[in-house]
Amino acid sequence: MQAPSMSLLRAFSPLRVSHAIPPPAHCLNQPFSTTPSLLARKGKNKGPKPDQRIALLRYALQHPLTPRPLRFSRNRSLRHWTIHRAFQLHQANLRLAQTLSLEKQYRSMASACEALRLIDSDGLTEQEREKLGVKSPGAGAEKGEGGKLYRVAMEKKGIWEGVPIEYARAQVDTPPRNGWNHAWTR
Repeated sequence: MQAPSMSLLRAFSPLRVSHAIPPPAHCLNQPFSTTPSLLARKGKNKGPKPDQRIALLRYALQHPLTPRPLRFSRNRSLRHWTIHRAFQLHQANLRLAQTLSLEKQYRSMASACEALRLIDSDGLTEQEREKLGVKSPGAGAEKGEGGKLYRVAMEKKGIWEGVPIEYARAQVDTPPRNGWNHAWTR
């Protein structure tokens, strides 16, 4: 088997400048949308204006110094796809683990709240009272005496008197609109 010739390697070298084919003349002044855009005001009807963003994109993509797009060989494309798919599966496993952890936390909090709801002021449940043979507190005690710890734990009084610093800005994964206050001084 012969070694590949250097001329073939030079032909596909990234240093080689590929000249882009200029767009057809009828595409340069056409608006991107199929609906007619607003015409010029005050009777100066020059026709629809081309969208500047589209013109800039066309200029950047079809400029002679713009490098050609990357095209993977079959093996490289397969490697890329395999790595990408493995990373997607890894991310899915992480998301699943996080979801399961949150569900476990929720279930344990729900069971703790249920245990608090069933405990009376002496710290005993109805089953424990029967097992130990302890009478309920007070002869004329009502049925709804239990669960005082639950009611105290679920009280929502005084939470929003002063807004905690965590709620000063919405908790999001994106940065704020103005990232840094450069004008701030002490």
